[in-house]
Parts: sequence; structure tokens; C-alpha cells
Amino acid sequence: MKRLELFEFEDFNWLPKFIRSGITNLIIVLHRFMGTSEVIAKLILFVKQKSHFTRIIDLGSGSGGPMLDVMSRIDLNKNNLDLVLTDLYPNQNTIDKINSKNLEHIQYQETSLNATHFDNAPEGLKTMIASFHHMKPNVVKKILHSAQENESPILIYEIAKNTVPTLIWWLFLPISLVILILMSLVMTLFVKPLSLTQIVFTYLIPIIPIIYAWDGQASLMRTYTFNDIKSLLPKDNNKNYIWVIDDAKKPNGKNLGYYIIGYPKN
Repeated sequence: MKRLELFEFEDFNWLPKFIRSGITNLIIVLHRFMGTSEVIAKLILFVKQKSHFTRIIDLGSGSGGPMLDVMSRIDLNKNNLDLVLTDLYPNQNTIDKINSKNLEHIQYQETSLNATHFDNAPEGLKTMIASFHHMKPNVVKKILHSAQENESPILIYEIAKNTVPTLIWWLFLPISLVILILMSLVMTLFVKPLSLTQIVFTYLIPIIPIIYAWDGQASLMRTYTFNDIKSLLPKDNNKNYIWVIDDAKKPNGKNLGYYIIGYPKN
């Protein structure tokens, strides 16, 4: 397996919430700059053509990620879709912030949801957006097997591809970290709303840029390759369930990450 089991600061429970929130804000800005929302929306509508569902259950939502923007690009009434955000460790402040907006067709589930047990999850399309690489191989295997066993449609999207040779990654790591730190200083200006906390811990005490840079580089090497994923898919030849693994493409035809789609055959 090419994937490396590196750590990311965001995986640790001891990371202060305001730091985690600051990093998440930068990730949302990155998704906005890259145009991933349009790509993900297109993939969701593709799965809807293949499998009937009226709800999207987003797993590992954290503070919402890009899914709120994704849903704004889908005609929810026309496509009869609702979005339920979930997390293994839901943050009550995030839940209150999103649910208090009374967004039509969108709500944040207050109870914990384990992504490896689809039999306990609400029915609908399960989505994992830029979070799949956080899962260890044994957990990934459970998620993929659970989706197939429960005949539940699933969409996994990763914004990066693990194509850089490991030795090259290590050699250029110092330069890459500096570049990402400098990028985060600019990206912070596009965070909405921009809090005083984010400003202080970006420009005066640059903890957020440093952690963002490391996590960004680590996530690249933690991302599963196509061969990695194929080795973890269920081995039994279930003709009633379809798996598709491919490059994700922007409207202009350029690649932007990759996706894994699974759905029951009609």
C-alpha cells in the first residue's frame, strides 16, 4: 500500500476547538478556490440517476465543510433532496450555529454517527468529503463493506491524489510547508466571517498556518491510491452492487481529485 499512516493534528481530541475551527475555515476557502462544490454536486446528481434516495447523509461533517455550498448548487425541491450533516463527535456549537439558520432541507444531527455502521445510519446517500484519508485501512474496509452489505449508495470524494513518489515528498517537504504557510496567510483574508481569534493565531501567533501546512502535506500521503482502494473493496463478486473509482473532473475537463461511488443495481 502506497499510503503512509502519518498523523494530522486535526485527528487529536486535545487540539483546541478554536484552532480546529480556524483550520476548517481555511479548508472551506480551499474548496471554494478549487471549485470542488460544483464537482461534488455533479457527482451527487450522477448517483441519484443510478439509485433512488431523498436524503444525503454526510459522514464526518465537522463544521459543515463544503456540503452547504454544494447543496446551494443543487435544486433541492426539483431533485427532492434533504441534507443531514453528522459526525462521530458532533460539536454542539456547530450544530446550534447551522440548525439556528433554519435552512430549508438542511439539518445537523445532534447524535453521534459511526461511519462504519451503515445499518445504524438513516437511509440515503452516504457522503464522505475529503475525510476518507483520515480512516485507517481496517476502518476503510468496514465502511466499504458496510455500504455494499446494506446496499446503501455512497459517494467518497478526495480533493488530492497520492501520486508523488514518497522519497520526493520527503525531500521537498520543508519547501512545501513554507509554501502552504504563506498560502494560508493569503487564504485567511477570504475566511467568512473572519474572527479576531483567527487573525491573532494566524498573523501574530501563527499556530493555525503551521498546523494547516503540516496537515495538508500529511493528508496528501495519507490519501488512498486507486490500487489501495481496490485492495480494500469487498472480494465477493456482488453483481447487485456497483463500484466506480475514477478521476473527478471540473466542467472544463480538468481533473480535480477523485471519487469512489458505490450503489445498488436497480
